[in-house]
Amino acid sequence: MSARARNVWRLLRNGVLVAGSVTAVVVYGCVTGHERFYKSVLMPSVRLVDPEQAHVMAVKLASWGMVPRDNSIPDPILETKVFGKVFPSPVGLAAGFDKHGECMDGMFKIGFGFVEIGSITPEPQAGNDKPRVFRLTEDQAIINRYGFNSVGHEVVAERLTPLDEEASQSNKPGVLGINLGKNKTSTNAIKDYILGVQKFAKFADYLTINISSPNTPGLRSLQGKKELSALLQEVIKARDDLHGNKPPILVKIAADLTQEAKQDIADVITTPPCKVDGLIVCNTTISRPSSLQSKHKHETGGLSGRPLRELSTQTVQDMYKLTEGKLPIIGVGGISSGRDAYDKIRAGASLVQIYSAIAYEGFPVVRKIKHELAELLRSDNLTSVSDAVGLDVKRE
Repeated sequence: MSARARNVWRLLRNGVLVAGSVTAVVVYGCVTGHERFYKSVLMPSVRLVDPEQAHVMAVKLASWGMVPRDNSIPDPILETKVFGKVFPSPVGLAAGFDKHGECMDGMFKIGFGFVEIGSITPEPQAGNDKPRVFRLTEDQAIINRYGFNSVGHEVVAERLTPLDEEASQSNKPGVLGINLGKNKTSTNAIKDYILGVQKFAKFADYLTINISSPNTPGLRSLQGKKELSALLQEVIKARDDLHGNKPPILVKIAADLTQEAKQDIADVITTPPCKVDGLIVCNTTISRPSSLQSKHKHETGGLSGRPLRELSTQTVQDMYKLTEGKLPIIGVGGISSGRDAYDKIRAGASLVQIYSAIAYEGFPVVRKIKHELAELLRSDNLTSVSDAVGLDVKRE
């Protein structure tokens, strides 16, 4: 071998070794979940990638088990019982991250107290044209207009079937929620949701009727009093007519509601035959706070993340008051710390969910939120999450 060939070989070998070492460091950091590594190395690198591609990568990593496992002993102060189910913690994954039921096991390993997959539409659909996801880095926010991109009922049900066959309802890896949507071209929204109930009831610990995404034309009109009454009456009947598992039915509402609209929703969902088992507050907002700094702030779609935090918390409190605390609420929107979660709980949420925080802080944010929340509960001399639910309203 000539001297030149030897030099080329040496460079190639060293390059492979360096690339292999870098890959090993990244994999090690992903799996061990060192917060400093995520904050200083991994997440800044991820933000160099197209946001939708970064989302796809995160789902793949979780589906392969390349996630920081939370092997700590569950803190008993975080355990809570809602919908007749025991949640090891009130911190869950919001719908929209695992749209197609690909990485549930990975999400449970991270330490989520519950996981909600979807939204899932009856027939496969591509969703809106790309680009359709935008990072507002300066604002710690995201705007998306995915438009219910979904692989459809059949594919997701096939992925869930092994779970149903291998584990009984009482022996699942964790509490599983399934979020249902309608197809964009559907002319019968009620039928779409009924099909979802019939298809996924046997797999779900609860089912969510998503009528609040801003990215499917006409969807939010289903929050109107007349439309909501017609929808829920049929959906609940379909659930009650099932043989076997009859999961709780929840409704996910928007952040952009007038007080009159909130009152109408509260009246419908607390009155038979439309009475539901819970409420998710809230979906993304189409409003654009004047504080937004990012160049993407005027993109069409739903805004999530830190700018939604206060609006979401206020909506949780409003709905808790309007339903007189009779329906469990899952609070969503802008949660990235234990304090954010605690504020939602004190406003009336029995459980909370996160999503956008993962895009900025990575998977270790779950463990951080749980640890901080437990400390806040103890600092206020509370013994459980349920003791804190609606505390700010009760003290008014």
